[in-house]
Formats: sequence, structure tokens, C-alpha cells
Amino acid sequence: MSNSEVTKRFVGKGSQPSGIGGTIIGQWNAIAGGRIFRLVEQDDPKSGFVARYDWNDLGKGEIIPVIESAETLKLIPKKK
Repeated sequence: MSNSEVTKRFVGKGSQPSGIGGTIIGQWNAIAGGRIFRLVEQDDPKSGFVARYDWNDLGKGEIIPVIESAETLKLIPKKK
């Protein structure tokens, strides 16, 4: 995969990949190049898989579902 191939596809598709099913909160490019980090708010995390599928031929992609820390604390059982 070359950066130029990724750039061409990105420009051709726009900043919102098809099927993303959510709202892009922010996007950052690694200073060294070759990596993009995107924070997306989604109701259904499966839509991230669909959006990533269009890019599989150009390289590795990771989807890491997260929740807010306050929500995590609500899930932790209270000690008795």
C-alpha cells in the first residue's frame, strides 16, 4: 500500500466513508504518515465494519469500540 493510493481513494470518497452509520467526531493523521485515526460516534458498531470494508485492499484497519469512562463506572459492581 502506498500513501498515494490511500490519498486518491480518500479524496475520491470524501471524508465520510460510505456505510459509516455515525458521526465523525474528529480525525487525525500520524505525523510520520501512513496512519489515520478517526473517532466516530455510532449507535451500531457493526457499521464501522461495513465502512472499513471498502478500504481492506489498501491495508490493515483496526476498529476499537470504546465507551465513556462514566458509563464504565456504572457497569462495575459495587463492593458490599
